[in-house]
Amino acid sequence: MSRPGGGGGGGPMMAAVPIEKARSFGPSVKRLLRMLIVRRLAASVMGFVAVTSVILTAIGPLLLGHATDLIFAGVIGDRLPAGQTKDQAVESLRQQGDNTFADMVSSMDVVPGTGIDFGDVARVLMLVFVLYVVSAVMTWLMSRILNVLTQHTVRELRAEVEAKIHRLPLRYFDGNQRGDLLSRVTNDLDNVSQSLQQTIAQVLNSVLTVFAILVMMVWISPLLSLIAIVTIPLAILVTAVVARRSKPHFMAQWSNTGRLNGQVEEAFSGHELIKAFGRQEDVERRFDERNEKLYNASWRAQFISGIIMPAIMFLGNLNYVAVAVVGGLRVASGSLSLGDVQAFIQYSRQFTQPLTQIGSMVNMMQSGVASAERIFDILDAEEQSPDPALPESPDTSKGLITFDDVSFRYVPDHPLIERLSLVAKPGHMVAIVGPTGAGKTTLVNLIMRFYDVDSGTIELDGVDTSRMTRDDLRERTGMVLQDSWLFGGSIRDNIAYGDPDADDEAIMEAARVSHVDHFARVLPEGYDTVIDEEGGGVSAGEKQLITIARAFLAKPTLLILDEATSSVDTRTELLIQKAMAALRSDRTSFVIAHRLSTVRDADTILVMEKGRIVEQGSHDELIAARGAYYRLYNSQFIGPMDTEEDEAGEIETPELSKS
Repeated sequence: MSRPGGGGGGGPMMAAVPIEKARSFGPSVKRLLRMLIVRRLAASVMGFVAVTSVILTAIGPLLLGHATDLIFAGVIGDRLPAGQTKDQAVESLRQQGDNTFADMVSSMDVVPGTGIDFGDVARVLMLVFVLYVVSAVMTWLMSRILNVLTQHTVRELRAEVEAKIHRLPLRYFDGNQRGDLLSRVTNDLDNVSQSLQQTIAQVLNSVLTVFAILVMMVWISPLLSLIAIVTIPLAILVTAVVARRSKPHFMAQWSNTGRLNGQVEEAFSGHELIKAFGRQEDVERRFDERNEKLYNASWRAQFISGIIMPAIMFLGNLNYVAVAVVGGLRVASGSLSLGDVQAFIQYSRQFTQPLTQIGSMVNMMQSGVASAERIFDILDAEEQSPDPALPESPDTSKGLITFDDVSFRYVPDHPLIERLSLVAKPGHMVAIVGPTGAGKTTLVNLIMRFYDVDSGTIELDGVDTSRMTRDDLRERTGMVLQDSWLFGGSIRDNIAYGDPDADDEAIMEAARVSHVDHFARVLPEGYDTVIDEEGGGVSAGEKQLITIARAFLAKPTLLILDEATSSVDTRTELLIQKAMAALRSDRTSFVIAHRLSTVRDADTILVMEKGRIVEQGSHDELIAARGAYYRLYNSQFIGPMDTEEDEAGEIETPELSKS
């Protein structure tokens, strides 16, 4: 394979993955909120319900304070002589020298000689009960609406990521670990969903509560409100400082989670090789190292962000003491009623509680935003070039492929294919051979437009493939890779993947031609045998036969086989080659092969070295030329003791006959 990173999902520079730099917290939050409130009606209803709930809750302490005033006025009125007015009672107290008590009575709504009016108290308490019940219903309704909004948002975000993945170029997957990408579209999306669900309602309710309670406190006593307001900038300062220090650790936490998932996925997929080479200890050591990094990042993130809540609670307690002391003095001086002070103290506790709740949510918010940024990295990644607005399509389906002065490179400073020109005639088998890294797979990737050429053109039946839509191009192409891919389903379903509209007769024909039939019929469930995503239940060669049957069913104009028979036995390979010879009738096929014995009958053999075609011709012509193909061919039929490497690094081989 000449494509960098091979099949493992790592690009040419994946050995040193840079630490992900955290973006600004604010823009990511705004982007999430814009996605959340795209359903304006539901968001507006939720906002109205939240405001109503908070207002009703905020009125409650004021009414309870009024009930306290009624009780306290009844207690004081019962102690005063009956038959007097309040003014007379106050004057009498001043004459007795009890000015403090007189000031307090003057500020109260008291009737001397009258005790507690339990009817008024009961009515006030019933009103408070109704307010709290309605507020609770509103809070529940807000949670339901938010749940719907959140789940719709996450569903659409997941759909966006899925659609985006299909628009990303192959280069993107070459440059990112497969396990890390899986972690982004699973773990990170789930974390965003959980964070939105648990923080949005809490934060919205807390912010509205702070403003509502602040209004009520200013209404009761501007002086006490000033004392309480001092808590806000201190709480914001503590939250900002701690959040800034914890954000990089949350980013490191989720970045390390992705890398650890990548390593685990790699270890599971290569479990047999790890066992075969006895590298369990090395794998465990690398796992322990990355697991330790994840532990350290998670511990630091949670520890630092966990400072916020106790710090805000401490500030709230200081605020509570200050309000209680100053409020008591104001009651004694008659400036405030006892009920007002009681209500204000309750407000002051409720005022610091939302700040504490926001502080406790910061770690989850930070974690959710860190995951959101990793998802936004995918959504913001550069997409493959768009299909032309006015696409062209070949009038015929012969399979004439023309490379005209094509150049391509994965890395700008490292040329791979330079000024390559060739013509593959309809119905011909074109074999591509050469050493590893010569550009064989790159050549067919360019045909399929998995990569776009840097210069030059590739034409299919006279039409530049860059002027065709990718779907049109790939519908005309069948591809069988060295690494077979099957999805969870029956053998019949996996074959039908090549043509979903095919009937059972066509599926059976493709299975017979590709020799799937001889092993499928002996299975307990036959063609309905279910195999998992890894092809469990069938051998590696049988998996490859199923993928070949899939290509047969598609009946493509252009057939690409990338070491497609490497996993089957020699006898089956010969049978498949005969079947493919029939399939290639009036179709062009490109065959990448390392076993040169499989391409002796090719119409044209291209020998590639360092991205260039150094030789081309039939097998007999290239053997007679005694060039690169001759050396490559002969090297496969001699032992290592028969080879001698000269100073130029070329292998000297004894001459073999053309047969």
